[in-house]
Amino acid sequence: MIPSPPPLEVPVLLLVFRRLDTLRRVVDALRAVRPTRVYIAADGPKAGDTATAAKCAEVRQYLAEAIDWPCAVKTLYRDHNLGCGAAVSGGISWFFQHEVEGIILEDDTLPAPDFFPYCAGLLARHRDDKRVMCISGDNFQDGQWRGEGDYYFSKHPHCWGWASWRRAWELNTNAFPGLHEAPHADWWQSIHEDPAESLYWERAFHTAQRGEVDTWDYQWTYACWQHGGLTALPNVNLVANIGFGGEATHTMDATHQWSERKTGTLESLRAPAAVARDVDADLYTFTHHHCPAGSEAERILWEALIKQQRRENKDLRRKVVEMEKQNASIAKELKWAVANKWKAARRLLSGRWPEV
Repeated sequence: MIPSPPPLEVPVLLLVFRRLDTLRRVVDALRAVRPTRVYIAADGPKAGDTATAAKCAEVRQYLAEAIDWPCAVKTLYRDHNLGCGAAVSGGISWFFQHEVEGIILEDDTLPAPDFFPYCAGLLARHRDDKRVMCISGDNFQDGQWRGEGDYYFSKHPHCWGWASWRRAWELNTNAFPGLHEAPHADWWQSIHEDPAESLYWERAFHTAQRGEVDTWDYQWTYACWQHGGLTALPNVNLVANIGFGGEATHTMDATHQWSERKTGTLESLRAPAAVARDVDADLYTFTHHHCPAGSEAERILWEALIKQQRRENKDLRRKVVEMEKQNASIAKELKWAVANKWKAARRLLSGRWPEV
């Protein structure tokens, strides 16, 4: 009989709400690796929403029975609804109050078996490397192998199954400090080679800052970028998002191309040649994942680019008119000064020279 692998010593945070169907599959994946420390953070129902309250209670009862392997379990169960942004970010902060590093999964992010040793290995390898702030199990390169390692570095901290350290999460203010000036800062311009992508993220962050979208990952992304943080990404996809559909908070389209994507395996954890982001991979992620051709995101972006260009053209025309007015005024003043000086000279020299 082949002996079972040892239990996973890396702590795991499980973020849940009301979804039992997807949660069962995620817990099955956890049971296969038997983490010795499990943290569960759950948002609560909105006031008066009895249907959601019943689902939340069912999820919590299931977890009390389903985590049946030897492990320490800590829970943070909210009585009232905080919303996606506050509940998730608060749960992660609570997790890192107790642990210096760990894996974070949501109730609809299904990890492949290799996801766990991948995270464990890289958490140890880059534990003291402050250039690295995140380890993600997501790959959006459509089969393209990036670099010579089994993983590469990116600016994108994808969060459908990921891991990090307390030292990194503590840099996240859950806000956007300095956002108004950020697009002109060196740190911003150094990671946004494409002006269209720069505008895309500027608009996205402002939307979140205004509270028009309830999220936490935009704030985390901003923190990583502002501090020059890199994310390790595998050269094969190691996590499937199984939560697309009507019960989701944001990913409502069950037919979306990123729903239940195929996962693969990693034979080793060969490091890339350098701890530096892969610019080509990042550009591909933007043009094929965040803002693919023909998408609503692309349409909105082009409309924004056109508006921005018109605004810049209007500002330029205004400056030209101001310069023309200013130059005309200067020319008039010079002409007046020359004429006056000439009159003064004639008065001064009057009677000394013959009239011409």
